[in-house]
This record gives sequence, structure tokens and C-alpha cells, in this order.
Amino acid sequence: MARDFRKIKAWQLADDFTVRVYAATKSFPRGEVYGISAQLRRAASSVPANIVEGANRATKKDYLHFLNIAWGSLAETEYYLHLSKRLGYLSATEYDKLEQARKETAATLHGLMKAVSLESD
Repeated sequence: MARDFRKIKAWQLADDFTVRVYAATKSFPRGEVYGISAQLRRAASSVPANIVEGANRATKKDYLHFLNIAWGSLAETEYYLHLSKRLGYLSATEYDKLEQARKETAATLHGLMKAVSLESD
């Protein structure tokens, strides 16, 4: 049962978050292009990508599997944002904005995971 991922609020927020991460990492040092910048971008983009993949799976079990992967990738971005701030690549203001977006995405994704787990097969 394919779901229209574009209508999933968690996907919309994760997609917006990813775009913000890409914009923020443009100013990272050139030497980080294959380091933290790439890792943060990869982790962030993995969130909406896994929501899409899960939404296109036939079973609830498979859908939840990919939502859990998205959840893990979102947790990974939390660390990379923290590290970016510690290294001085993100200002406190930019970090706070990204962290707030990450938290909103996490709360919405968690709600989606709960809703899907409660669905009948």
C-alpha cells in the first residue's frame, strides 16, 4: 500500500530540515567537505529518504522498520550539530535554530511512528 509521502507531515519537516542543514554547511571550512559537513548532510537527508522508502512498503512492519532508521539518522544529526557548534562551525544562534527544527521533526516523526504502530494490519 503506497502512501503519498508528500502529505506526511514528518516527511515535510524532515525535508525542510535537510534543506536547512545543507544551507548551514555551505559555510563550513573547505577541509570539512568530506568530514563533518558530508556526515551531517548524509544523516539529515537519510531522514526524509527513509520516510519515503517506508511509505512505499507494503506492510506496516516494513514501514516501521524504515521509520526507525529515519529516527536513528535524526539522532545522528543531533550529535553532528552538537559537534559543529563545539568546533565553531555553527554559531549559537544557527545551532539553536537547527536544533529546534530537529526537535520538531523528531516529535512529529515519533507521533507518526506511534500512529503507524497502532494501525491495524
